[in-house]
Amino acid sequence: MAPNTSLNPRSFRDRDDSLLKQLGHTALHTLDALYGRFSKVGDTPVHDPSILPGTSRLEAHWTEIRDELDDLLRYRDALPNFHDVAEDASTISQGDDWKTFFLYGYGLKVEENCARCPRTTELIEQVPGMTTAFFSILSPGKHIPAHRGPYKGVLRYHLGLKVPTHAARCRIRVDDHILHWEEGRGIVFDDTYDHEVWNETEEERAILFLDVKRPMHQPLAGLNDLLLGLLRYTPAVQNARENQRQWTKRLAQMEQGNGRPAAPPPAEPSG
Repeated sequence: MAPNTSLNPRSFRDRDDSLLKQLGHTALHTLDALYGRFSKVGDTPVHDPSILPGTSRLEAHWTEIRDELDDLLRYRDALPNFHDVAEDASTISQGDDWKTFFLYGYGLKVEENCARCPRTTELIEQVPGMTTAFFSILSPGKHIPAHRGPYKGVLRYHLGLKVPTHAARCRIRVDDHILHWEEGRGIVFDDTYDHEVWNETEEERAILFLDVKRPMHQPLAGLNDLLLGLLRYTPAVQNARENQRQWTKRLAQMEQGNGRPAAPPPAEPSG
């Protein structure tokens, strides 16, 4: 029987692991040492969450964020895997055990998804410099192999929402630091350092994942703003945006099929 492509949005586009992308990542990494020198918060693998204004508000309201996540998880099968949205992630993500739900990507707002999570959206939009935000859900037994992010102009924030009971068996290694998530608590790290994730439990792990602009001195702060603005127009980001649209349609179809109305369309911007 022919595959149902309406339920498999990624089937219409082959992944592109081109030399051009590899060269682009290499070019971004050449800025690492410079960004480290101009960083207002130093150049270390792990940081204190207090360096990112607005994240304490996320922690104060974390149960409200988790409530919206729980509502989404009623339709877990309709949520995309990370590699279904971000094509480059196919090197570290396979199968059906790393689900995501994007709200923002490189400053681009996913309006339909934000309409489903209004309280979470309100809170993340109060974090200065937030560029990317999504829910990241790891199945029991999931291992994300060692890798490093392409761009030092952001810091990564994780807010624990659903954390397995045996914390020592659900962890992230950043360089030589081992971190454990806690519900209602945040961690901050530099993802250009080699890092790796394990969920060696029989429970699901879910976090709110943010990328936030690294606090930097001028003139590098201006360069960072420019590059982050340009990155949203790259083919990889635009493809990810289209992939997410296709998966958002699938979620709406599943909601309607279960007798639940789809989320209302976002309000038109004023002015």
